[in-house]
Amino acid sequence: MKHPCHKQLIPNINRIAGQINGVGKMVDEGKYCIDILNQLKAAKSAIATVEAKILEKHIEECVRDSMQSQDQIDTKIAELVKILKRA
Repeated sequence: MKHPCHKQLIPNINRIAGQINGVGKMVDEGKYCIDILNQLKAAKSAIATVEAKILEKHIEECVRDSMQSQDQIDTKIAELVKILKRA
């Protein structure tokens, strides 16, 4: 099975990495707790956005492609249930 491309999300992922690095710097510099928490919330929200986009593409492409056999459908459903339980 061909996996979908998520390269368009690289700028988002790089931005998240920058946010996390910024949080580390804020902690190191002893910044105010609320400011650190605000940055963590922003990073968490950005991660959730990337996660949702990848999940949506997975359902649209990978799950749709699996509709060719019952075994593949069952496998994809099990994968989705497992990943959603981690939330």
